[in-house]
Amino acid sequence: MKDAYLLLGDGQIFKGKRIGSERDAVGELVFTTAMVGCNKTLSDPNYYGQLLLFTFPAVGNCGLITADFESGGVHAFGVVVRELCGAPSNFRSEGTLGDYLQKADVPGICGVDTRRLTAILRDKGTMNACICADPTAVDMDALNGYAVGDAVARVSVKEKTHYETPDARCRVSLLDYGTSAELLAELQSRGCAVTVYPQDTPAEAILADRPDGVLLGDGPGDPKISPQRIETVRALCGKTPLFAVGLGHELLALAAGGDTFKLPYGHRGASLPVTEQASGRTVVTSQNHGYAVAADSIPAQVGKISFLNANDGTAEGVTYTKFDAFSVQFRPAESAGPLNTAQLYDAFVDKLAGAR
Repeated sequence: MKDAYLLLGDGQIFKGKRIGSERDAVGELVFTTAMVGCNKTLSDPNYYGQLLLFTFPAVGNCGLITADFESGGVHAFGVVVRELCGAPSNFRSEGTLGDYLQKADVPGICGVDTRRLTAILRDKGTMNACICADPTAVDMDALNGYAVGDAVARVSVKEKTHYETPDARCRVSLLDYGTSAELLAELQSRGCAVTVYPQDTPAEAILADRPDGVLLGDGPGDPKISPQRIETVRALCGKTPLFAVGLGHELLALAAGGDTFKLPYGHRGASLPVTEQASGRTVVTSQNHGYAVAADSIPAQVGKISFLNANDGTAEGVTYTKFDAFSVQFRPAESAGPLNTAQLYDAFVDKLAGAR
């Protein structure tokens, strides 16, 4: 393996070994605390434009398993690990993750102190970084000036697609902001015929297809970057039942008069605690986002908080009373992760099926 370096935006340098593509890569350095499911993590569209740091020290022990992918490939701009397994052991393995990263032209670095890097990000917040062969040749102004931009436009589907289900219980329109394959599968497994729409589809076009309800999907980036998306969600409010997840939760809050803000280092992992306000019960959830809904920003006449993050008090769920909608920041029934909020999908689908 060739030497490689991880250069942080504050000037700190970590030396390691090159994995994957040999080209340099710049991105926003973020960390995930998920211990399993690296195939799902790597293929998550929410990592578009970012350098993905795994806090778990050994990655790739099960090898490449494309059947577990959440999308068509890796959306992260680079990968940072302590140790990348070169001899995976799993009956489903199709090869090593290192070989896949090389074929997919995704740069990476291994052999660095990921524990120290995580501590830096927790103290200072996410920052830009560069995987490179020569840190002295990197333009620090350009590095620190990097911005992810409109990631949703890059990862959303480009064409409307319909997925039929035998003896469908209801018809759901899924507005795609970079939705994982698992979300679509959860709807289909509950008997939904699903039509997936590109992120820039007007509300009128969705409503013209007369769905029983609309699901606002998850996706990457800043929810405020596109006022058009907020206006589209606002136009859907009160016209059809809505369920929103992840980025959809943030967009719905903005459309209803709430506010969002950037978290210091995000919520990324499969063991984040969330407390249900009605019962006081705390559940463990899977999440991947860098922005959150301010809990005190939802107008009282519009909705009420249903879930709060047990660590930082951000709004993890909202039940809207002014119109028929509810939303959660976390991902219900995400594998490899906790499945104890799957009833949210059940509640949405049962409501739509019961109203037909």
